Amino acid sequence: MKLIEVPAVDFDLAITLNSGQVFHWEKVGTGFCGAIGDRAVYVEQCGNVLRAKMEVGALRRRGQQREEMPRPTTTATTPELVHHYFALDHPLAEICASFPRDPIMNAARDFCQGLRIIRQPRWECLATFICSSMKQVAHIRQISRALRQRFGEKKEVCGQEVFSFPPADRLAETTENELRKCGLGYRAENLLTTAKRVALRKVTLDSWNALSDAELREQLCDLPGVGAKVANCVMLFGYERIKAFPIDIWIERVLREKYFPRNRKVTSAGLAEFAANYFGAHGGYAQQYLFHHARMTGKRRRQGRIRRCRARRALGMTQGAGCFILPL
Repeated sequence: MKLIEVPAVDFDLAITLNSGQVFHWEKVGTGFCGAIGDRAVYVEQCGNVLRAKMEVGALRRRGQQREEMPRPTTTATTPELVHHYFALDHPLAEICASFPRDPIMNAARDFCQGLRIIRQPRWECLATFICSSMKQVAHIRQISRALRQRFGEKKEVCGQEVFSFPPADRLAETTENELRKCGLGYRAENLLTTAKRVALRKVTLDSWNALSDAELREQLCDLPGVGAKVANCVMLFGYERIKAFPIDIWIERVLREKYFPRNRKVTSAGLAEFAANYFGAHGGYAQQYLFHHARMTGKRRRQGRIRRCRARRALGMTQGAGCFILPL
């Protein structure tokens, strides 16, 4: 298998793909398989080099509209597409140097070295985050996988099946009940309505790139199932608005506990205003570092508590610090 090499300085592929900004890449051997727009891709990292293989053929059905995707277009070569998708042109050292110098941000920056904000296809990004409301990362991955397998197109790269994300016109043809079968619940209606608007060109996602941040956020929030958090996610990951600072439950917890420990009455609007001013022009990067650090360290703490609880149960103890286990 011949792989094309792409220089990738200041980049960590695994951290980036597992940081909760994309949800369809699967670990395969020493690399990952997924789709970039309408192309199936295998990519692995060897030091400061990415090694990639891409299927050239389109993933979409004949006659279907092509996914709206940031440049470069799908005529790009493998190195160009991989370089663009993983934002290897972002001056990461400069971005990280602009972060506030406080213990919380310093710890997140050190933990997330090499994490970059991926440039995602806009419809895929919007639809995925509409599905993400009140869902954990693992659940969003399940929904993304179900949508791709049920409505996307199958392709193969390096012997692995890869499914494209279904374009808006494909989802617009289905029903709310069919979408609910993918685990969307009440989100199915929101996704279906938005898909129909995009398919009918009542919403043209590419044209919104010319809007200011405030105008773009307003347009996004006018869509069903899109609030401030989802809008900021789409702005950050789909429109490369690097200042956008999504505030979900993880980030709200970090801000309240670490930056406002003595002010429990600070409002959500107050947190958003603080984040915009404090984290500055690269707030989106700062947010992603804080999010990934909080989620990973929180997961480790939970796993530690589970191990301690199991150990206590094995010793016949029914109660311990941080846990309560009923006798078997």
